[in-house]
Amino acid sequence: MDRRQVWRSVAALMLLGGLTAGAASATDKDGSMEGDKATVTQERAAEIALERVPGGRIVEAELEREHGHLVWSFDIARPGSKDVSEIQVDAHSGEVVAEENETPDHEASEDANPKK
Repeated sequence: MDRRQVWRSVAALMLLGGLTAGAASATDKDGSMEGDKATVTQERAAEIALERVPGGRIVEAELEREHGHLVWSFDIARPGSKDVSEIQVDAHSGEVVAEENETPDHEASEDANPKK
């Protein structure tokens, strides 16, 4: 992926910025404020995630807690496929900590049974 494609995807991600509005003040299960703040920006995490999906386009992004770790989670549309790659980037280290291919059927079941 060339630099121009990365920046186009990052620009598209910035337009989706409303998806993560308020994420930094998300509450834990007990209702308390999440004291942990991301040290890796959403834009930098997006660049890291897009390196894993050449030609990909971010369709959803959010800051979330997975298995006790704060991560940036990106759903990335893959060129020439209906599948989506979900890439999770650690919000502190910038490391890719999870990568999963999701089919349209898998996406539909996630929509029907959202995480709590």
